[in-house]
Amino acid sequence: MDVSSDDSKPSDRPPSSNRRNAERIDVTWSVDCETEDTFLYANITNISEFGIFVRTEDPLEVGTQLTLKFAPPDTVDPFVMSGQVQWVNPVKMLADNPNPGMGIRFVNLTSEARERLVDMVHTIAYIRSASN
Repeated sequence: MDVSSDDSKPSDRPPSSNRRNAERIDVTWSVDCETEDTFLYANITNISEFGIFVRTEDPLEVGTQLTLKFAPPDTVDPFVMSGQVQWVNPVKMLADNPNPGMGIRFVNLTSEARERLVDMVHTIAYIRSASN
């Protein structure tokens, strides 16, 4: 079953615990999100080998294709990648929603970009586990 299909109903999706198959690492990094007609400057609050969560009160629509540009600390060359909005946690007026934003899946990565990303995520995870 393709859980990224726009026509799947929430009840058709596997439990959220089954949808993520890579560890997410908490971070706070700036990111530029750009579409043909929108530029959004926001923060990444977690990252995995497959995507990021971008905290914003102005999330883009599910399915939106965008270009992401971010530079983790001590990185000489920023990451520039394509992504697609997979899900949105909208701002809810008069309701408690401490984490509005959007989940973005990386798409069309070259093998070099994928390897660089995986190395960076694994390095952060290793450093954090070694310091605990």
